[in-house]
Amino acid sequence: MFKFLLVIFCFCSALAVNAQNNTPNSASSQTGIPRPKLVVGIVIDQMRWDYLYRYYDRYQDNGGFKRLIGNGFSCNNTMIPYIPTVTACGHTSIYTGSVPAIDGITGNEWWDYDISADAYCTGDDQVTTIGSPSKAGQMSPHNLLVTTIGDELRLATNFHSKVIGIALKDRAAILPAGHSANAAYWFDDTTGNWISSSYYITELPKWLQDLNQKKLVDQYYALDWNTLYPIDTYTQSTPDVEPYEHRPFGREAKGFPYSLKPFIGKNYNAIHVTPYGNSFTVDMAKAAINGEQLGTGPGTDMLTISFSTPDYVGHTFGPNSVEAEDIFLRLDQDIAHLLDFLDAKVGKGQYLVFLTADHGASHVPFFLFNQHKIPAGNALDAAYADTLNKLLKVKFGADKVVLDVSNYQVHLNRNLIKQLGLNKDSVNKVVLNYVVAQEGVYRAFALDKVNETTLNATIKTAATNGYYPPRSGDIQILFKPQWIEGFETGGTTHGEWNPYDSHIPLLWYGWNVKPGHTNREVYMTDIAPTIASMLHIQMPSGSVGHVIEEVAP
Repeated sequence: MFKFLLVIFCFCSALAVNAQNNTPNSASSQTGIPRPKLVVGIVIDQMRWDYLYRYYDRYQDNGGFKRLIGNGFSCNNTMIPYIPTVTACGHTSIYTGSVPAIDGITGNEWWDYDISADAYCTGDDQVTTIGSPSKAGQMSPHNLLVTTIGDELRLATNFHSKVIGIALKDRAAILPAGHSANAAYWFDDTTGNWISSSYYITELPKWLQDLNQKKLVDQYYALDWNTLYPIDTYTQSTPDVEPYEHRPFGREAKGFPYSLKPFIGKNYNAIHVTPYGNSFTVDMAKAAINGEQLGTGPGTDMLTISFSTPDYVGHTFGPNSVEAEDIFLRLDQDIAHLLDFLDAKVGKGQYLVFLTADHGASHVPFFLFNQHKIPAGNALDAAYADTLNKLLKVKFGADKVVLDVSNYQVHLNRNLIKQLGLNKDSVNKVVLNYVVAQEGVYRAFALDKVNETTLNATIKTAATNGYYPPRSGDIQILFKPQWIEGFETGGTTHGEWNPYDSHIPLLWYGWNVKPGHTNREVYMTDIAPTIASMLHIQMPSGSVGHVIEEVAP
């Protein structure tokens, strides 16, 4: 009798354990800690928060955005806590929980005082391109000073977890993936292929070679680009063809429909400014999941995906264009296809997704001021350097005291100032007096004196968080609201502290995410520590964010 009861007990225990292991919202790691099989980070380059609702009625009911909003958790008041709000800084902050003052990524490029030269955020001439004869693969994360959440996941699982980064832009693939990633892949517009760097691999995996051989860009070009729906239904946009819109498909290509067939086999750069750049990125994501068998191993894997096309379209046509509306309606479908694929491949409830943006964008000044009387303008700070050097030459007898004006900052020749024994405060005063008198400038101040400067607390914090002396300028320039840096011939940009640049979407979906929303203010830097909490791993080494407890209680 005892043996019979023992057998029954063991049988029931086995059933209970099996049932627990197969619960849809529970996946076990090698250590037995519940974790999702796959974490998918989606970053939409240049997505203002209001795009979630500006086009909400036009998104498909079972599409991407409505599915994430309705079945996931939305942080409606997510802000970027630093300046400049640009691509490299945003992708880095999302995956590190850090800010430029700590992680060292102070812009897409910067004047680097350590090497006395311009530096690109991921440029690395010590590595070679894998998958192309071009130099587009001479990239790595070597400028990143801290770990990413992917690095910490790899460390936590003794490198059994796989981490892959994907984006059309090199920086949007490399910086999220981190130092120890298995690979990062980006697009080479000279060949139309996905490539990588010798930093990661010695040759492209076969699954990627096979994908490249399909020449999908040419197949997309064959479709041309017309609006998804009748153009007269695009009532959330300005009329097609505005005077401030650029013409990336040729001077004669004035509005929809756009003929792309002439680019087949000739111009692979044009894919960036079409909705097919997003679809092509989804193709790559699916191939990577299949090829690397992501989400099928004993531990949690991570895939970082950035959709770069919205940034190209925003810079080219502006946020209020038909083109911008159309790419987001189509991106809604692309994200839906990706989620359907994840459901089938990894399993519903077995993967964790977050969707956010690296920055937003201002409306085009011509659209705001000339057409709607809202104060706005284009600040031409690129011309400041020459004038400043002439003024400083007269004042101090020194040539080229100003090295560069970029990232909304004036970079001074610190070595020259020291060699000549010039008074730094006196030099700053000349620069400040000139800059604050320029049209569109709101404030300017010395970055090493920011704590002594009377500023709104939000702006002061943003400037402090963006200041890493070896890679930052000496004078910070702040433009008036709705004024942008350059782009006087059309299009728009981003980079300031204002909500149109710093208010971003943040949606959570899938594994252990309960539907809901919060309107309290959270920050881009909170994303990585929240993932760390959910996975029970260490947060990245430079993280200054906090866990969003509504998502990870």
